[in-house]
Amino acid sequence: MNKFDSSQLRPRLNHTSEGWLVQVYSRDRRLLCVLEASHAWTFLLGCGVGVLVAIGWFNLARHTPSATYVPSTMPPQMMVD
Repeated sequence: MNKFDSSQLRPRLNHTSEGWLVQVYSRDRRLLCVLEASHAWTFLLGCGVGVLVAIGWFNLARHTPSATYVPSTMPPQMMVD
């Protein structure tokens, strides 16, 4: 029979899924959803990207000249046949 050798275990490099887990149950003990640490990291990454897009959008809108319509003061020319 093979004996367990702990030196063969490889260390895990993915630490984003460790730490905590939230399980949400309904009133009749059915599992509704599971929130893991990776969900929080993804949410924070999305918030960071959203802030960067908002800053870029604000800077682009500030430096873009406004395209306001200015009506001409000259009367239109009459077309004569």
